[in-house]
Amino acid sequence: MTGLDWFVLIGTTAFIVGWGLWKSRGAGTSEEYLRGSRELKWPTIGLAVMATQASAITFLSVPGQAYEDGMRFVQFYFGLPIAMIIISAVFVPIYYRLNVITAYEYLESRFDLKTRLLGAFLFLIQRGLAAGITIYAPAIILSAILGWPLEPTVIIMGALVILYTVTGGSKAVSQTQKQQMVVMMGGMVVAALVIIWRLPEHVSLGKAVDVAGAFGRMNVVSFDFDMSDRYNFWSGMTGGLFLSLSYFGTDQSQVGRYLSGRSVSESRLGLLFNGVLKIPMQFLILFVGILVFAFYQFITPPLLFNETLRTRVQGTEQAGEYAALESKWEQVQTRKRAEVERYLAAVDAGDAVAGETSRSLLQSAEQEASAVRKAAKAMVVRALPGAETKDSDYIFITFVKRWLPSGLFGLLIAVIMAAAMGSIASELNALGATTTVDFYRRVFHKNASDRQVLVASKLFTVFWGLVAVGFATFASLLDNLIQAVNILGSIFYGTVLGIFLVAFFVKRVRGHAVFAAAVISQTAVIGLFFLSDIGYLWFNLIGCALVVVLSLMAQAVLPRGETPAPAPGA
Repeated sequence: MTGLDWFVLIGTTAFIVGWGLWKSRGAGTSEEYLRGSRELKWPTIGLAVMATQASAITFLSVPGQAYEDGMRFVQFYFGLPIAMIIISAVFVPIYYRLNVITAYEYLESRFDLKTRLLGAFLFLIQRGLAAGITIYAPAIILSAILGWPLEPTVIIMGALVILYTVTGGSKAVSQTQKQQMVVMMGGMVVAALVIIWRLPEHVSLGKAVDVAGAFGRMNVVSFDFDMSDRYNFWSGMTGGLFLSLSYFGTDQSQVGRYLSGRSVSESRLGLLFNGVLKIPMQFLILFVGILVFAFYQFITPPLLFNETLRTRVQGTEQAGEYAALESKWEQVQTRKRAEVERYLAAVDAGDAVAGETSRSLLQSAEQEASAVRKAAKAMVVRALPGAETKDSDYIFITFVKRWLPSGLFGLLIAVIMAAAMGSIASELNALGATTTVDFYRRVFHKNASDRQVLVASKLFTVFWGLVAVGFATFASLLDNLIQAVNILGSIFYGTVLGIFLVAFFVKRVRGHAVFAAAVISQTAVIGLFFLSDIGYLWFNLIGCALVVVLSLMAQAVLPRGETPAPAPGA
């Protein structure tokens, strides 16, 4: 990084953090610390909701996902706009009427204490682990840029975010996310423009898209119904819908954002704003990955995108074997570039037959290139036993590091760091608030003073930060990070959503029945994850449906004398 890059990175980050801390000054009570002063307007709420979900993983991993698998991941979000409408109509007014800090307080007023604690516990497990992956993603960037070992980078990154979150509380999180979201989207637009500028002079944006399509990367929508396929229209409109309902409706990291609004209307407008813009935002980020893919059809990409791994291999006895594979890789890429040019010439000439023939040859060349990469990864495992060879999360950052001009490189790093700070801070704030409100203040210290609650919330935030850092050290064992986060959410979210849907719509079901149903359903979903090939998005639907059906069955056989627990007084 040049001095200009460091100036842009440090200046942007310092401004965002300083602005958030200045805007949140004076939060001296536990109430203000845990949920802000409830004065946010809908644009801030909408941007905070988007920034909470758009972690560094989004900007680091999603372009790599598109590079390797095409545009079909966008179908994951097809159910989100419908979810925003349902949450705005049903969830938001109930939360405001009960004046809750966490979503799980409602479960006690509707069912009983044990159901509230179960919902809070499932959230803490899922979000605590997901926060570790969220910390790991930006640590990859700093490690690659600065040449630091990854694990110390994870620890340093986690410590900085813990300090920032504990100092500012909920209001600081929401205030900074507005600026973070602007920086994020501006940076990705700049990245797209730079990639288009870097394409060869004879390759327009339209031709770049044609090339990506020839390799099967412009696969935006698939209507094929396949339960084992992770991304298609049906999984997005069902599993994606239920995942969005659970994430935005019951996950405290999101509920805490829109409950900071000054009114029900402001919160609803913020959620609907997110519903309108989320799919276009994800399409843009995926399309950046497609542009990177198209760019590398005219410039030889690295055989391995993880440069640190490549350097380590070159210091082993297999260095010669790796050099031979790189030479073969260059030959394959040269032949593929020639075929790309023939394909574009056929398209320009309007020769459909030649174009189809060239498309077939391109796909064969891509398979040959994939075989070389597979051989290289297998060789790396032999040379460096235990080394992680999955490198899709390094694709975008490798391009940024090599091809973006000075200053813009710093801006893109600032984009990813802004995303990291916003998402991690929101997660840690939610974890601390849930532990404090649903366990410490409700179960373990009912008569705690406001000062004790404030101190406890900060200590619990630190605790969950340490848990996240610990889990982040294992994140390198995971596949694509964006998929890892969504898989983890899908395992737990369906059960939690099922509890809330029963609470909202099935009034005759009581606490004992829904608690038993939730425990059985969660066990079943975990079993399906390990023992079946079902696409993970379906777990949201399966878990939710199991809770509803089993709770109705359990209520039918349980004594009828049980009544809902009274609303908690604290």
